Amino acid sequence: MNDARRVATFLDAQAAELDAARNTLLAYARDLRSFSEWLRDDSLDLISAGQDDVERYIVDLDGEGLSRATRARRLSAIRQFYRFAFQEGWRADNPAVRIKGPTKEKRLPKTLSEKEVELLLAAARETGRPGDRMRNTCLMELLYATGMRVSELVAMRASAARGDPRMILVRGKGGKERMVPLSPPAREALSDWLSLRDEVAERERLEKGLPASLYLFPSRGKDGHLTRHRFYMLIKELAVAAGVSPDKVTPHTLRHAFATHLLARGADLRAIQTLLGHADVSTTEIYTHVLEERLHELVLDHHPMAKD
Repeated sequence: MNDARRVATFLDAQAAELDAARNTLLAYARDLRSFSEWLRDDSLDLISAGQDDVERYIVDLDGEGLSRATRARRLSAIRQFYRFAFQEGWRADNPAVRIKGPTKEKRLPKTLSEKEVELLLAAARETGRPGDRMRNTCLMELLYATGMRVSELVAMRASAARGDPRMILVRGKGGKERMVPLSPPAREALSDWLSLRDEVAERERLEKGLPASLYLFPSRGKDGHLTRHRFYMLIKELAVAAGVSPDKVTPHTLRHAFATHLLARGADLRAIQTLLGHADVSTTEIYTHVLEERLHELVLDHHPMAKD
């Protein structure tokens, strides 16, 4: 069995036993392929490599200028693979188990002000062709109203949006499901887009014999739905139209804005944890630091005793 086959077996097990998300499996595949190719240059493979080889690989990544987060993620993938290899009897040890990886840099998440979000939503309603405006408005309203991850948003099934729902079911990381409420503007945008989407789907069925897509935001691409990359580019275009710096705007900054604005208006941290789908409240607590930073800036900028 060569490295490629071993990695494929490992990924199959992760998908079957742990219900690992597709994006997680893709990341594992990329990281393990990189490590396998690096080992091949030294006439080694995943089974013959030792602890010193793993350590040298991580050091080389640092020399290439890869970020701490990337190095930590690659080491995590290697550890997971070797744990599986040990359990399967491919190896008598786990050569990565004692290696201490780089600590992740603690950075506050970038977010947007309420005014900037309003400008983005207005740009979505006013930019592009009528059909594009309705779709883009629905995307933006749903993202800001729910704080969904972009992967959760673009892959949402149309069935989840039927019947003018007050809440929608979101399938998150690891297949975990959660209910998130919809704001009135999001419900209106969802209803308008669903009507147009169904109308277009029915016309394509009659004229071309094409079956209706399962997805709320269908696409002719191989995934069958709008891709994360296309939405990333779309939100940059809306930022330009809105007069908001594109460098500040990504799908994830809208997720951060959702959480930060809720917290600023008095929402409970545990409730925000549930809405975001965080497994641990410590992940959600980062937003309290964002709020503290904003309050600090507010005092320094506006308090009369803070002036030089």
